[in-house]
Amino acid sequence: MNHENGGFDCPGCAWPDDRNGLHLDICENGIKHVTWEMTRKRVDRSFFAEHTVTELAGWTDFALEDQGRLTEPLSYDSETDRYVPISWSDAFTLVGTALRGLDSPHEASFYTSGRLSNEATFLYQLWVREFGTNNLPDCSNMCHEASGRALTAALGTGKGTCDITDWDVADLLIVMGVNAASNAPRMLTSLAEAHRRGAQIVHVNPMVEAASRRTIVPHEFLAMGTFRTTETATMTVQPRIGGDLALLRGVAKAVLERAETDPSAIDEQFIERYTHGFDAYRETVRAQEWSELVHQAGVPEREIRDLAERYLTAHRTIVAWCLGLTQQEHGCDTVREIVNLLLLRGNLGREGAGVSPVRGHSNVQGNRTCGIDHRPDEELLARLDEVCGIQSPREHGLDTVGTIQAMLEGRVKVFVALGGNFALAAPDTATTIAALRNTDLTVQVSTKLNRSHLAHGKRALILPCLGRTERDVQRCGEQGVTVEDSMSMVHLSYGTRRPPSPELRSECAILAGMARATLPDSATPWERYVEDYDRIRDTMAKVLPGFEDFNRRVRMPLGFRIRQPARERVFLTGSGRAEFGAAPLPDVVLPPGRLMLSTMRSHDQWNTTIYSDNDRYRGVRNLRTLLFMNPEDMAERGLAKFDLVDITSFARDGSTRSVFGYRAVPYDLPRGNVSGYMPELNVLCALGDFSVASGQPLMKHQIVEVVPARGGDARAGELPLGTAFAE
Repeated sequence: MNHENGGFDCPGCAWPDDRNGLHLDICENGIKHVTWEMTRKRVDRSFFAEHTVTELAGWTDFALEDQGRLTEPLSYDSETDRYVPISWSDAFTLVGTALRGLDSPHEASFYTSGRLSNEATFLYQLWVREFGTNNLPDCSNMCHEASGRALTAALGTGKGTCDITDWDVADLLIVMGVNAASNAPRMLTSLAEAHRRGAQIVHVNPMVEAASRRTIVPHEFLAMGTFRTTETATMTVQPRIGGDLALLRGVAKAVLERAETDPSAIDEQFIERYTHGFDAYRETVRAQEWSELVHQAGVPEREIRDLAERYLTAHRTIVAWCLGLTQQEHGCDTVREIVNLLLLRGNLGREGAGVSPVRGHSNVQGNRTCGIDHRPDEELLARLDEVCGIQSPREHGLDTVGTIQAMLEGRVKVFVALGGNFALAAPDTATTIAALRNTDLTVQVSTKLNRSHLAHGKRALILPCLGRTERDVQRCGEQGVTVEDSMSMVHLSYGTRRPPSPELRSECAILAGMARATLPDSATPWERYVEDYDRIRDTMAKVLPGFEDFNRRVRMPLGFRIRQPARERVFLTGSGRAEFGAAPLPDVVLPPGRLMLSTMRSHDQWNTTIYSDNDRYRGVRNLRTLLFMNPEDMAERGLAKFDLVDITSFARDGSTRSVFGYRAVPYDLPRGNVSGYMPELNVLCALGDFSVASGQPLMKHQIVEVVPARGGDARAGELPLGTAFAE
C-alpha cells in the first residue's frame, strides 16, 4: 500500500503519500479499509436466494457490508423481491434502453463517490455529457463544495495551495474542524514532526479530540514498541459550532490593531501588489465590536488574542480545515475568512504557507479535476468537445440535493451511482430513500452490499467492480489507474491481489459497457479505451489543464503535481488578484433551550462504512446511537450518563424530525453544543436545509432540542433504538 513502484494507493483518505517514498506510510484506518475490501467473505447468488430485499432492509448497515464482496451482476426481481443474476450484456442493455427511452437526458442523474479513479472519472463524465446532461452530483456536494467555491472566488482555484513539504517547514499549523486521528490519520506524522521542530500547532474544534493531544508515529518501531508518544498540539481552541468565522475575524482584528503601531504586523507590499478589496475588509473588521466577536465565537477575548499573537510571531502559516467548517450555512464565508487572515501577512505563494483543505475520500479531488462537476466551466467543455468530437450541454446540472428533489418529484427517472452509499450519505434519510424508490431504474456500481441496494427503483441493478487492491487485466495487459491526493499530486496505482470473482469488471470496463449500450452509434472508442488505459490518459492529456504528457509524467518517481497558479501568486480571479471578502458576521447563538448539533464519524468508521460499534478515541464501546453533550447541559436537563434522550431537529420550513432512544454521553464540548454520529443522525437534516452559497446540506449546523426520553428506559421498549420520524 502506497508504494510507488507497482503498489496500490490506499483507498481510504486523500492525505498525500510521503514524498521520500516511505515504505510504511500507512495508518490504522487505511489498514481497516484495505482489509475490509480484501475479505474472504462472498455475497453470491445463493445468498440472495435465501434473503429477500424486504428482509435485508431490516439488517444493520454493519451486517450488510460484513457479508463480503459481491461476485456477479444482479437485477432486482419484483415478483420474488430478490436480486437475481443477470449477464453483463443484458445489464448494459437494460441501462442503455432505459436511458434512450427518456424524454430528455436531464431525466437521469449520475452520482460519483470519491473512490473512482481519474481514468474512470473521465470516461464517466464523457459518457454523461455525450448523452446530453450535466447532472453529475458527487460527494463533494456534501463535503467540500464550500471550500471549492470560496477558494475559487478568493484565489481563482478551487484547491489548496500547499504540498506536504510546506507542512514540513511551517512555523504555525492551524487545524480547524478536523479530527485527524480518524479523518486523515497520516496527518499525525506531520503534526508530530512539527511539534518536534518547535512549530506551533493549534487545533480549533468544539470537541477536544485525541488527535489534538498526542500520537505514536506508525513507522517509528521503537516508539511503537515502547508506547512513546509525541505531542501534536501547542494550543486548543473550542469555539461554539458555527463560531469559527467570528474566531477568525477576531484574530484578524487583533492583527489589524497591532498594525496601527507596528507596520510589520501585516505584509503591506504583498497586499498592495497581489490583493484586491483590502480597504473594505479592514473597515468591516474595525467596525466589529470585540464583545460581539466573543459572543458569536464562544471564545474569550484573551484566547483569541493569544491565537493572534502566535500568528503574528509565525513567519510561515498553514491553515487546514475539513467538514467541521464546510457543512454549515456560512461555510463559504468561513473559508473566505481563512483566506483573508492569510492574505494579511502574505501567507500565500511561498514555502511553508497557504491554504490546505483536508479532503476525505482518496480521489474525491481527482473526480472534480477530471470533469465530475454539475457546474462545468466553458473552458473544460470546449476542450472536451474539440478533442472528443462531441457536443456537451452547457446548462448547469443537478447537484446532490437537487437530484434527490428531482427524483422525489418524478423529474429524474434513472439514477446511476459509481461507488458510495447514497441512501446513507445524503441528508434527510427517509426522504432520500423515498426519492430513490420513486425512480424507474437505479444502477449501483459497488464492491459490497449496502443500504442503497435496498432503497432501489422499480428496476434495479447491482454491478460489482474491482477494488483498488485487485489486479486489473485487460486485452493489452495489466492496467494501472491514477488518483490525485488532497495536495494535487497524481500517481499510478496497481492492484496486486487476485479479484474475488472472475465475473468482476473494472470501473472503466463497466462505464464503457453502459456508454456503448446508451450511445450505440457513438464515435468515441469506448472499447479501445478499456483495452489500454494509456489511451484514456492520452485523451485526458489533451483535455485537462495540468495533465499534459500525462503517461510519461505519471510514471516519474512519485508521479507529478498539477500546477496551482495561486501557489505562484497568479490569481485567476476577475481582478487578477487575490480577493478579500467582507461577509457580515452571522448570528449563530441559539435561544435558550435549543442546542446546535454537529454530526461526525466514529473512529471505527469510514464515511458510511461501519467497522464496529466502538469509538476507541472517544471512550465508547458497543454504542452508536448516542449524543455527546456538555455535562452542564446534561445536568440542566436532569440527565445522567447513558440516560435515554429524544432528539428533535427544527428545519427552516418549520418541520421537525425526531429520533428516540439515544444515550446521552458527557464530553468536553462548549455549552449549547452536541454531537453524534452520521449516518444515523442524517435523518435530522431536512432536505431543504442546505447552504444557499454552496448547496451543501447542513449536517454540522442543526438546531435541536434534547429531552429525557418519555418514560425513561421504558421508552426503549416502545421504539427501537434510533427510530426516527418527521412531521
